Amino acid sequence: MEKDIFKQRRQMLADMILNNELYVPMKAKEIAMLLDIPKAKRSELMEVLDSLVADGTIGVSKKGKYMKPENVALVGTFESTSRGFGFVVIPDREDDIFVKANDTMNAFYHDKVKVVITTEKNGGKRAEGKIVAIVEHEVKEVVGTFQKNRTYGFVIPDNAKINCDIFIPQEFMNGAVEGSKVVASISDYGSQSKNPQGKVTEVLGHIDDPGVDIMSIIKAYDLPVEFPESVKKAINDIPDVVSEKDKAGRVDLRNIQMVTIDGEDAKDLDDAVSISKEGPVYHLGVHIADVSHYVTEGSALDKEALKRGTSVYLVDRVIPMIPHKLSNGICSLNQGEDRLALSCLMDIDEKGNIVGHRICETVINVDRRMSYTSVKKILVDNDTNEIMKYKELVPMFHMMEEAAELLRKKRFARGSVDFDFPESKIILDENGHPTDIKPYDRNVATKIIEDFMLAANETVAEDYFWQDMPFLYRTHENPDPEKMRKLATFINNFGYTLRLTDDLRPKEIQKLLSEIEGSDAENLISRLTLRSMKKAKYTTECVGHFGLAAKYYCHFTSPIRRYPDLQIHRIIKENLHGGLSPKRADHYDAILPDVAVQTSAMERRAADAERDTDKLKMAEYMEQFVGETFDGVVSGVTAWGVYVELPNTIEGMVSINNMKGFYTFDEEHYEMVGELGNRSYKLGQKVKVVVIGTDKILRTIDFAFA
Repeated sequence: MEKDIFKQRRQMLADMILNNELYVPMKAKEIAMLLDIPKAKRSELMEVLDSLVADGTIGVSKKGKYMKPENVALVGTFESTSRGFGFVVIPDREDDIFVKANDTMNAFYHDKVKVVITTEKNGGKRAEGKIVAIVEHEVKEVVGTFQKNRTYGFVIPDNAKINCDIFIPQEFMNGAVEGSKVVASISDYGSQSKNPQGKVTEVLGHIDDPGVDIMSIIKAYDLPVEFPESVKKAINDIPDVVSEKDKAGRVDLRNIQMVTIDGEDAKDLDDAVSISKEGPVYHLGVHIADVSHYVTEGSALDKEALKRGTSVYLVDRVIPMIPHKLSNGICSLNQGEDRLALSCLMDIDEKGNIVGHRICETVINVDRRMSYTSVKKILVDNDTNEIMKYKELVPMFHMMEEAAELLRKKRFARGSVDFDFPESKIILDENGHPTDIKPYDRNVATKIIEDFMLAANETVAEDYFWQDMPFLYRTHENPDPEKMRKLATFINNFGYTLRLTDDLRPKEIQKLLSEIEGSDAENLISRLTLRSMKKAKYTTECVGHFGLAAKYYCHFTSPIRRYPDLQIHRIIKENLHGGLSPKRADHYDAILPDVAVQTSAMERRAADAERDTDKLKMAEYMEQFVGETFDGVVSGVTAWGVYVELPNTIEGMVSINNMKGFYTFDEEHYEMVGELGNRSYKLGQKVKVVVIGTDKILRTIDFAFA
């Protein structure tokens, strides 16, 4: 009886708020007065109102007024999962909103949606919500594997977050056969009872054809492979050699000994370095390719570069931001060729302080193209052959090592945080099959270049901050206090502490990383610390870089492959040529916020695509080891399984379904706990695993505990 009364009250209130044209948003007290509900019964009213808000039927404003849910809904992007539930990402909101499978309104992956919060964030528990409207479908195409039936077909999306197949009527198969990798456009997004429908627009090849797997990822992320005709036409006018006219008026540094130091397979060489010493002062030169001389503002080249935002370095190819004629040609600082550069010339004292600097347009000529491996052989291995081969440069390399060490110590002293995780180096054969995967060697030479580039980036950023000009900064905000509290609680279990204050300093993070160095928990705590921090991005405001403990930071050193660097080069050069007029300053003030948003988004896209191609090749590589046992370390613990990382950087998962016995997930301690005397698994724990399967499409590797 009470249930029926409650239902009736719910229906009555819902009708009044949602369907009565005369209703205006009211507080609970006003609704009670309108309905003549006595004070003694108002708790019952609140119970009904809370119930309607909790399931998203109605909404409540910050001022406590009850209204239609869409009027208080937040707009964000829906990130679906393979298990049906999802998260809504709201711009400028720190935490995502969790949405149960029944509350998604059948929203598709990356839909722009309206969501009403039904349960506010509480401690470590996310806010929960209900989607009340789909504003816009962002994903218009999917990439996947075609599965053919007699009179129709399905496209099984490669993206596991799209949890439904796309129905393809026979007339829209476009020649696709069983096992084809295809691109399908979506014509109908379906419903709870009906699959989305679409048509095959492109057949990429068979799933087993060489290169099709990577091309599928390229298409899935909408990475532009070909340059438009306007760009191809524009590069015809760009010379292969630097003209005497272009060299005029620049500081001539061709007589200065300088080198490039890159990986062996690098072709776009955008930075060269030089160094000399006068008394206790080092004169460091960081010379950056003057790409903006050839890629002018508003040109077809510029528009395409901004659209791409960054070069994308996939496991088997590079998708460049600017055409190879520039990136590998006239803009690449190739050995023995005159090149235009923008140079940051810094004076460094014996304490690592940059006591003077100059930024200027230059013409340079690189003496030698060096590799990280060669420089390491000279400085660390004392390789006689290598030392003899580059004998005229050896003193310079030793001087570089000294200066880099001073800069590093100075940076470390102020609290800079250095996460030294091993990156994966994936070796492919001529057919694109992985033959070996190993950690990438970060040696003394890579560190020297990192230190020099960081110094130049900071110097340029500080210079232009104090000139009070429109600029693009690389910023990294302070970590979220709640995430830091969770981290502090967790590491306490290992006997470590993190001193939390209202204004957390990078030095505290650095101190923690120093304490755990060499311990069994090092990798685990380092990863958790990194996950607890925010992502760096591009902004027009100089709010500092937490990770580097830097007040001023920008990206200046890679204009061949990053658009923000190219953008600030233009501002710098314009300033060097007489300064920015008020009109030009207004111009940059108007365009830079959009540039910051676009380039930050393209950076994330590139990182996601690079990660997916790596995971794909890792899954392919591990196919040959099914049934074999490996040593590993627990790298992640979730409610659905335990992630294990192998010494070669490959990560797979032991699903909870493949674990013997019954286990529960202890979220607070990142631990999978067995019942009835079974063992437990926690982050950082050394384990043995057996490879039980791989899936190239899902890019997963399945383990079982040995």
